[in-house]
Amino acid sequence: MRVLLPAGWPRPRGYSNGVAVRGEMVFVAGMVGWDTDGRFASDTLAGQARQALTNIVAVLQEAGAKPEHIVRMTWYVLDKRAYIAAAAELGAAFREIIGSYNAAMSAVEVSALMEDAALVEIEVTAVIPD
Repeated sequence: MRVLLPAGWPRPRGYSNGVAVRGEMVFVAGMVGWDTDGRFASDTLAGQARQALTNIVAVLQEAGAKPEHIVRMTWYVLDKRAYIAAAAELGAAFREIIGSYNAAMSAVEVSALMEDAALVEIEVTAVIPD
């Protein structure tokens, strides 16, 4: 993976502006913070994000991919302020479960998610190198 950072631009904190890769693409649908039984074990943004990231890793493993193969990640959150307030907890969960901050990332505040109990939904694209 080659991180794309135009000359003179500051390195973003917690993500990359862009990445370039070659290989097999893996697309993971939006994951919410429920367990394998479809139950939400947490009613906090950080707790649900932790579970959603764990779910993402499980789906990646089915394709033979690892967290370091993630090249794009989009977070859909119900509350921008809650996301910012939980930044330390979210960062800790991300580092523990995903590890690398090289993915091109976006976070978007939305008015609702399809699952009523969901506070966050995260989708990713990964590329397994050739």
